[in-house]
Amino acid sequence: MRISTQSFFQQNVAGMAQQQQRLFRVNQQVAANTRLINASDDPVAASRALGVSETIARSDQFKTSRDRASLALANEDSTLGSVINLMQNVRSLTIAAGSGTLSDADRNSMATTIQSNLDQLVGLANTGDGNGQYMFGGHRSGSEPFVQQADGSFDYIGDQGQRLMQVDTSRQMASSDDGRSVFMSVQGGTGYVASSGGGNTGTAVFSAISTVDATAADYGSDFSISFSGGNYTVSTRTTPPVAVGTGVYQDGKPIAFGGLQIKVSGTPADGDSIDVSTAKNGGTNVFSAISDLVAALRKPVSTGGPTAQAQLLNALSTANVKITNAHDNVSTVRSSVGSRMAEIDSLNDAGASRVLLDKGYLSQLQDLDLATALSEVSERKTALTATQQTFAALQNIALFNYVR
Repeated sequence: MRISTQSFFQQNVAGMAQQQQRLFRVNQQVAANTRLINASDDPVAASRALGVSETIARSDQFKTSRDRASLALANEDSTLGSVINLMQNVRSLTIAAGSGTLSDADRNSMATTIQSNLDQLVGLANTGDGNGQYMFGGHRSGSEPFVQQADGSFDYIGDQGQRLMQVDTSRQMASSDDGRSVFMSVQGGTGYVASSGGGNTGTAVFSAISTVDATAADYGSDFSISFSGGNYTVSTRTTPPVAVGTGVYQDGKPIAFGGLQIKVSGTPADGDSIDVSTAKNGGTNVFSAISDLVAALRKPVSTGGPTAQAQLLNALSTANVKITNAHDNVSTVRSSVGSRMAEIDSLNDAGASRVLLDKGYLSQLQDLDLATALSEVSERKTALTATQQTFAALQNIALFNYVR
């Protein structure tokens, strides 16, 4: 079969172009250090590599979220640690204030110290998170969550929302806690709080309340113990009140009712009363509890006689229980923060292992075997050179070269 000069020329040019294209492709792979320059190089591997790359990118985003959540929780943990230290200091001062050897001046000095602790506590409750937001404000974190009113009380103006962060594929985690849950709540199952009536004029002093039967019919209710004519009456604080116990008052003898027991000593005056409330209903605002404690310590006792002394001891007992309940609540919240931080560490470890496996699989899909690629480059260069030299030699063949 006769091959035309034009056909011969085109075939050889096409061959050299093909060799150049193959060499160029290998050079691209070496330069990019990947064997997948185009999806057409290996459609299946390219599709899988894209999926794995997206998985790694999502893992990186989750890692960033975990880092941010960890920082926020670390700041909260530090703040709650300072809060607990302040509460422990106030509790110690409360116990010390009950000493009968202290003078009014001594108690006034203690009140000044406790007031300073209260101011610091409010400052911690209004701590910023470093991003222009307030740590314990919930979703309403743009302004201070705790505001002092004209009467000296503190109100919470935040909400009970928690800022959630997506820290893993199926895990959202709260990176904050609202101020009401931290500073104005008690844990479930916390015991009762006793407090004396504001108009008491006798010398009755109550002790801590103990639970003797949590299955009693009226357990969990709020009660009031009233004294009259040497007798006592225990009633529920409902409308209308229901009497649940009566008896002759005896100094130092425990009074039992509703599955509870309280010891009262001293001499109550007619009309005196003692309120016994669940911790939830007895006042959970730690700022108010400390403010009441300061007011009780500033009130002179030396001029008030036994009645003033009884009022002070009862106020200290009530404050001690409330502050203890608040301290336990903050400790529980801090434990929750610690648990979340530990979970983030576990998620980071699991995420790092997962990313390592994904990157290993991605490497198998797209990484270039450099030794093989360089060998192919050399092979392609040799083939191209041979093709070019052959074409040049054949190009010079003509009949006239052989005519003499």
